Amino acid sequence: MKRVDLVKQLERTGCKLLRHGAKHDIYHNAKLGISQPVPRHREINERLAKKILRDLTGK
Repeated sequence: MKRVDLVKQLERTGCKLLRHGAKHDIYHNAKLGISQPVPRHREINERLAKKILRDLTGK
């Protein structure tokens, strides 16, 4: 999955960029109180992308 598509899906569900790191950006879901690192690669492994979405959206 392209990183741009993953970030768009996260932002649609209400996640906000908390901070930039060296190799990861940290996204936070205020409703659930959960933060998750998102790698800064152009392509993110499909399994990892699904895990990030599942953890941050609560689905």
